[in-house]
Amino acid sequence: MKRISWAVMALVLATGIGLAAPPMPPASTFTGSIGDSMCGAKHMPGESAKDCTLGCVKDGSKYILIDPSGKIYQLSDQKTPEKFAGANVKVTGTLKGDTITVTSIVAAP
Repeated sequence: MKRISWAVMALVLATGIGLAAPPMPPASTFTGSIGDSMCGAKHMPGESAKDCTLGCVKDGSKYILIDPSGKIYQLSDQKTPEKFAGANVKVTGTLKGDTITVTSIVAAP
């Protein structure tokens, strides 16, 4: 019986059955503006969207994407959005739950 168990295990390891990663969902493009998790779409009175977003992130908030309908997405990349703070963007990546695993961010017209 042990020989059969070892033979099956060797076959599984040799063929990679069960070891393949599940396929990644296709990338999608999301449009909206880069904001922060503290203020969302409503920024501090008297501050530009950019200045408010940068200030809040400096104080510990996270960059987010706010789509035109007001839906908020978390962003896996917390470095690239800095140069787009308060601006309209196109984010390409895969969505899981409310988080976009970002592959690219570009300015939107």
